[in-house]
Formats: sequence, C-alpha cells, structure tokens
Amino acid sequence: MAKKQAQFEALVRSYSSDLYRMAVWLCHDPALADDLTQETFLRAWRSIDQLRDEKAAKRWLITILRREFARLFERKVPDFVDSEDVVLPDERGPDPVERAEARLLRRAIAGLEPKYREPLVLQVLGGLSCQEIADELKISRSAVMTQLFRARQKLRDRLGTEESDDRAIDMS
Repeated sequence: MAKKQAQFEALVRSYSSDLYRMAVWLCHDPALADDLTQETFLRAWRSIDQLRDEKAAKRWLITILRREFARLFERKVPDFVDSEDVVLPDERGPDPVERAEARLLRRAIAGLEPKYREPLVLQVLGGLSCQEIADELKISRSAVMTQLFRARQKLRDRLGTEESDDRAIDMS
C-alpha cells in the first residue's frame, strides 16, 4: 500500500499543473477544471495498478481527463462561459496587453478545426510528444507532424504574424 501511495503522490506532484491547464482549456471554467482534475486523480488512484509504464503516466492521465470531460455531457450539459471572460492563473499579471494577446491566441486556437486543434493542444498544453499524440489520437506519427505544421500555419494566418516571428506562437 505504501508503494502505491508513493507512486500516486509522485504522479500528483508531477502532473497536477499540466492536467489543470488542460482541463481549463477544455472547459473554460477554473472551478470545473479543479473538479475535473480531482476526478481524474481519483480515477487514477482507483486504477493505479493498471499503470505498467511510468513513462506513459502523463498520457494515461490525460486520457482519463478527456474521458472525465466527456462524461460531463453524459450526466448534464454544463453552463459554458465565453472563453474571453475566463481569466487563467497565468493571465492575472498587471500587463493588459499580455492578457489581450493570450485571449487572442486562445480564441485563434479554439477556432481551428478539431483535426488541427487537438494535436496542438495535446502538444502545447499536455506536453505530449508526437508519438504520444499519435497513440492517443490513433493516427500515424507523420499525420500528427503534418497536422501540427498546418495548425501553426493556420494560427500564423489568423494572427497575421510573420513566419520569421515565431515568438507569438512558439509551440515547440
């Protein structure tokens, strides 16, 4: 039992902020994101014995999180908040220009087709590698790389940024 608890505590310490960030992206509500993150870790605790490969822990947790988010729609439809009204923890700084840029970027990413948005979000917010994204979405690694490339191109077009100016959307 002590080994199981230590393993679980290590998962929580390592991945709670990544999961929370992903949950906020999915639901646009910090309070609901907290609930989703907690529910994800509750389900992870219950089935931690199924985790065979520690290297796959992050992907495993993100899969649980995505399923928990989908379960919300099975139970009830949550009240959605306009994503422009949500202030993320990293947007509480004093610089209104940076906050506006973050909202603009979030809106541009949300406007991408799911085919391009999902791999981009899994890479940027989830921190998954191309192979992990391919496994998660059940597509080839080359398809992931193509979709990520096209997603960045579409973001550049939407945001009107120069290709040489990657600072605004540095996703690597």
